[in-house]
Amino acid sequence: MKIVIVGGGISGCVAYLALRKHLPRPPPPAEDHEFTIYEAYDANTNHDRSEQDTHSSTPIIGGGLGIAPNGLHVLERLDSDLLHEIVQGGYMVDHSNVKTKHGHLLMRLSSSTACLSPNNPLPMHLLGTSRHNLWQALHRRIPEDIIINKRVVKVTPNTTGPKTLTFADDSPPVSADVVIGADGLKSITKRALFPEATEDPYSPHYENLISIGGFLPTTSLPPTPPGSMNLLFSATGFFGYFYANSSPTSPHRSSPHHISPPGDTLAWWTTYSMPTPTPTPTPPDLTSPNLNLTTLTQHLHTRYSTWTDPTISTILPTITIKTIYPVFTSPPLPTFSSTGIILIGDAAHTLPPTSGQGASQALEDVEVLSLFLKHYLGISYHDENGGVSELEAVSRAGEEYTSLRRPRVQGILERAEKMQGLKRDSIGWLGGRVREWMMYLGMWLMGWFPGLVGWGMGLRGVVEYDLPWEVERVL
Repeated sequence: MKIVIVGGGISGCVAYLALRKHLPRPPPPAEDHEFTIYEAYDANTNHDRSEQDTHSSTPIIGGGLGIAPNGLHVLERLDSDLLHEIVQGGYMVDHSNVKTKHGHLLMRLSSSTACLSPNNPLPMHLLGTSRHNLWQALHRRIPEDIIINKRVVKVTPNTTGPKTLTFADDSPPVSADVVIGADGLKSITKRALFPEATEDPYSPHYENLISIGGFLPTTSLPPTPPGSMNLLFSATGFFGYFYANSSPTSPHRSSPHHISPPGDTLAWWTTYSMPTPTPTPTPPDLTSPNLNLTTLTQHLHTRYSTWTDPTISTILPTITIKTIYPVFTSPPLPTFSSTGIILIGDAAHTLPPTSGQGASQALEDVEVLSLFLKHYLGISYHDENGGVSELEAVSRAGEEYTSLRRPRVQGILERAEKMQGLKRDSIGWLGGRVREWMMYLGMWLMGWFPGLVGWGMGLRGVVEYDLPWEVERVL
């Protein structure tokens, strides 16, 4: 089969590696599967532009992210050496401290889970890292001739045969037996699932929130507890920070099961209300003369002027903004696939940053899809009577993939939306103070009695997800 992946970011790179690993080879005289990744941006020549893009569909992306234990398990099953390389470029976190704007601890949440590997009893922690570190480790494992820098502008479906991809540069269209849409929030591939619609029926929804972030050297900052991710809430917004790398001398810096001494870099980010004007899904160019970073930085100083957390008080005067992007989510899609066109990652379900699961769910998507394709293509290739065609096998795999993935990501989205409301501004001074204290009381109670509100159970169910067992249960 000819398999095309649209998008060479995190999702697209993982998709190539997983499909290459799992897909069975067609029986002779058929040739092995042919892969091509089409990526709109050239990572080698367009570094500045792509660093501003925060979506998992784009090659080099700025800012930090967290990969939860469930996502790390996917990487471990894919390639243990790959996992260790990614971990070495980040920092392992075993707990999150939820605090007031003054730095008072409200609750402590474990970021660890029992290891699902039968050969390793140690817990798996959460990885805090840069998006570029993750993408780079994936990208270097892909042959150069697999990735072609072309912008796909249309995917034309075909229920009985190859699909057609059209390009922005007017070069000749190409055909593919399978198209994997890893092209993010504004997915072109998604439109092919709904060919009758004249406009995108499931366009992204702006959440009236904006996120800004960057990195700082730790030399001048107050010490942060090792192994912690710190999340601070108030009526005027949200602020988070964590170590972004481990000490280069740590013997366990590549282990997802150990907390190493921190390195020299701290990642920070803040999210707050910005109802108007509604920005576009494309993050602004930080080098644009129309974007005044000085004014934006001063705005952050004003917004958080009453916060007394020692780390934030030290961060604010020295911050350099590296990423700025509006928060979008995508409406639930009725399906993630249609006769050989399959969406993964942000193209299928754009989760808000509050979920802490954006990258991990993209990783899960890829493994689930790969395992279903492996199973049904295996049946097709070994069916001596020719009763199941490749197209039928791919379609069945896509249906099972959608059925398993949609409920899971929808549940994560619903939980994230509840938490996301805590990052929005309150109206009025009195209303803000009342809401702030009620929020703090609720968080404190959740810390002491997580079972009463289902918080602990819900979070545990997300990170302790046994993906191979779930796939096997369906099969």
